[in-house]
Amino acid sequence: MNPGALEPSGGDADVEFQPQGDGRFRVEGELDFSTASAALARSRKLFRDHAVIELDLSGVRRADSAGLALLLEWVNWARNNAREIQFHHVPAQLMAIAQISEVEDMLHRAERWSSE
Repeated sequence: MNPGALEPSGGDADVEFQPQGDGRFRVEGELDFSTASAALARSRKLFRDHAVIELDLSGVRRADSAGLALLLEWVNWARNNAREIQFHHVPAQLMAIAQISEVEDMLHRAERWSSE
């Protein structure tokens, strides 16, 4: 594991946030029912000091509807706190769930929030 990585906090949580500097994080692991709650709790601490957050999701190995709910919660948090959030390399399985659920556009709602 990368020494700069923020490890999961106990339990069976299998998500890491790799800080890339300036509000950018690489997310690695699984975004699912067993990890979403812990990932949300950790992300609140990581994101609070950044006006712009960029999440590289290329390290996500598996995701389900709870993972999509996590992304939408991040969008909601960003909008409510006048922050910007961008997702890069969203896994195909998450995009498929978003399309079926008709929430794909919601994943982009917090981009450039401060300039709207």
